[in-house]
Amino acid sequence: MTLSKFACNGQRCPSSHNILDNSKIVSEECRRELKALLHHYYPIEIDPNQTTKEKLPHMVEWDGYKMFFNMLYRHSIPLFIFSAGIGDILEEIIRQMKVYHPNIHIVSNYMDFDENGFLQGFKDQLIHTYNKNLSLHENSNYFRQFQDKTNILLLGDSLGDLTMADGVPGVENILKIGFLNDKVEELRERYMDAYDIVLEKDETLDVVNGLLQDILHQGDQMEVPGC
Repeated sequence: MTLSKFACNGQRCPSSHNILDNSKIVSEECRRELKALLHHYYPIEIDPNQTTKEKLPHMVEWDGYKMFFNMLYRHSIPLFIFSAGIGDILEEIIRQMKVYHPNIHIVSNYMDFDENGFLQGFKDQLIHTYNKNLSLHENSNYFRQFQDKTNILLLGDSLGDLTMADGVPGVENILKIGFLNDKVEELRERYMDAYDIVLEKDETLDVVNGLLQDILHQGDQMEVPGC
């Protein structure tokens, strides 16, 4: 719900989890259970009256995407995608859109299949909205490649996403852009306090792409390496 749309023309868009929910090979019984889990846990995730500490136990077509992905690749800017969704689906969609460039590194929940091809769980630690920073330590080798990169553009759609850059070495500047998609009135003040820029129900990457173009253009003029 950051790179992908939360809604389009007022209609909620599917997440990577929804793609599995709506699959024809998923049984009706499984679909009912997934729906029940969603109705139980999603209200907890977005509840503005609960703290992150209180929530933790419960959490065990893109517009402008081509410009965004391609601009970062052309300028050798690493793109780190930290997703609480399903990594297999995320990777497949990026590949189908033909923007899976070598500068991309994804940390997400990857499905684990047994020798008969049946899903038996997920690999490694479960990643959810409120522990994204904990898994950064497992990717320290990845970040060492970019010790000369001192600036981060952080995109998130929840308050839990604010810690995604924790643990990255050598950071001097972080510009945090928040996508506020749900419970806008209740969460607006908290998002405004936490993020540098808050985009309400924005279905595009226009603001992000505009900022990137401006930053990179100024960098080219000053002959300064990209972010």
